Amino acid sequence: MASLKSAPDATGDVLVLGLSSKSGKLSIHPNIEHIASITHDTKKLLEILNDLGASGRVDEVTKVPFTGPRLIIFTGFGTTAATYSHETLRRAAGAATRALSGQTHADFALPISNIEEFSAVAEGVALGAYSFTEFLGSSKSSAKAPLSSATIVSGLGNTAAVKSALKRAEILGKNVAITRDLVNTPPSHLTPITFSTQMKKIAVSLGIKVEILNEKQLKAKGYGGITSVGQGSSNPPRLLHLTYSPAKAKKRLAFVGKGITFDSGGYALKPALGMEDMKSDMSGAAAVVAATFAIAQLKLPVAIEAYACLAENLISGDATRPSDIITILGGKTVEVINPDAEGRLVLADGIVRATQDGERNGGLDGLVDVATLTGAQVVALGTRTSAVMTNDEEFCSLFLEATGLSGESFWPMPLPEDLKEALSSSSADMINANPAVKAGGMLIAGLFLKDFVPDSLPWLHLDIAGPALTHEAHGYTPVGGTGVAVRSLVALAELAVS
Repeated sequence: MASLKSAPDATGDVLVLGLSSKSGKLSIHPNIEHIASITHDTKKLLEILNDLGASGRVDEVTKVPFTGPRLIIFTGFGTTAATYSHETLRRAAGAATRALSGQTHADFALPISNIEEFSAVAEGVALGAYSFTEFLGSSKSSAKAPLSSATIVSGLGNTAAVKSALKRAEILGKNVAITRDLVNTPPSHLTPITFSTQMKKIAVSLGIKVEILNEKQLKAKGYGGITSVGQGSSNPPRLLHLTYSPAKAKKRLAFVGKGITFDSGGYALKPALGMEDMKSDMSGAAAVVAATFAIAQLKLPVAIEAYACLAENLISGDATRPSDIITILGGKTVEVINPDAEGRLVLADGIVRATQDGERNGGLDGLVDVATLTGAQVVALGTRTSAVMTNDEEFCSLFLEATGLSGESFWPMPLPEDLKEALSSSSADMINANPAVKAGGMLIAGLFLKDFVPDSLPWLHLDIAGPALTHEAHGYTPVGGTGVAVRSLVALAELAVS
């Protein structure tokens, strides 16, 4: 986690500049004549960059040993333009930060003309300064630590807005790192119990109320989805419930996250290839918990009820069998045709619980569930764009505005009523999946969840299956857990009260 500050000029021995190209001509950003610590002229630096084969493309980082600053890092902006999007700035700063592992401090002199651009650069640095080394053994001593501090160079001064932007970037970076750490932790160490215990400690330190239901309580109270998914494992399920209640809350939101700490597929056993990535099947739960932490630290006037629906989906003599019928909280019955379509079962319990709590507390302004729910999401949208489905276009528009601010890529998907027939059962109220229907799996999963949401409650379903974990670093995103959805949920809360 990098500590951030602001200054009007670069004074350190490591400097980050932007680089772009148009028609084969390189451009340095900002104009280096405005960086007092550089004594050589632009022409000389451009000659060096051309000799090194630098192109200025997005995610390209070029290191140039120098005098004055002993090292200049050029981070790619892509095609030369008069101005760059906030996400371009964020990604360029993050890519440079990742390349600065092992360095103590760097000055980031990127093109900044307003507080929004300043914020984007600060966020990129905070998000890029990450590494996961907890399980390194003999190689841990040689591992390079992430950049520990950075100065964002701008002419904006040390205003309240600048201080606020730095604080927000550090809070976002810290809580995205919590999400990444949870996703990256091996499933032998991250179970429903350890997830709950670790997150409870953080929540209590922030003044957030915590409730944890154990397996006996879940069964006794009727949480049939979480119970059925978790009953095949020796690591019992949990429901982690966080309540952030600011004194003058203007809005009340509920977040529900899928928290399958490892998903073998149960009796619908997954193939071995790629099963190691199933430690990331709790990314939704990690995101809603970390977003709640960030909202509390930012002291936003938004009450948050967050529910992490935690279970481990394994095989044993106690595991749920195909054709078993379970009862979701609230009384609706589900025939479990596919034990590997388990995320929607735990989410159904969480959605019902969130709805019930909302009704008892004067109502909710919106409910958002977050889940690595379907492989069909990856087929439809790839590994960097998540899906959003809704029953309320106004709420969805607000969320998409939030994603425009966060830089996270989400795409709206429909919930066609004609596909609902695929969930019909002759033995229960509905089935959880239909193997006879090959197309529209992501949409059918969304329709399943929609059945547990009151029509009058604005609701969003975020399917983050592909973007939750990456095997290729890019921009401010390292290999492993990405922390996707945390920043968009925070931005949604901010917009809800703006």
